[in-house]
Amino acid sequence: MTKLESLKKNSHFQRVLRNRVINNECFTIYRSKNFLDKKNKGKKLYVSFVMRKKIGNAVKRNRIKRKLRSIVQKLLMMNSTINLDYIYVIFGKDKAYKEYNNSLYEKMKKSFKRMQSLKV
Repeated sequence: MTKLESLKKNSHFQRVLRNRVINNECFTIYRSKNFLDKKNKGKKLYVSFVMRKKIGNAVKRNRIKRKLRSIVQKLLMMNSTINLDYIYVIFGKDKAYKEYNNSLYEKMKKSFKRMQSLKV
């Protein structure tokens, strides 16, 4: 099983945020080629879930992050949807709180498929 690993350094976030973006009403996904881990290809997925402080209180922000994280884990079970050669930063939005998991799953799946068709 692929392990989810989060970015730690500000410079890593800045490097990823300069690259490709997919917008949605529930989340925004940034991606960059994997510059952290050249040896362990296919074992770790570097993905970070970020929330702005303007979105509700801590309970609401954490709930959105948990929803998005569980959807990414479900998508990882389907090996073809998420490319492990990239680093992702996912910004959750306020609308994701009220959205059902099934519809969020479909939107996330569609976004990752669209992202695969984009060239870096």
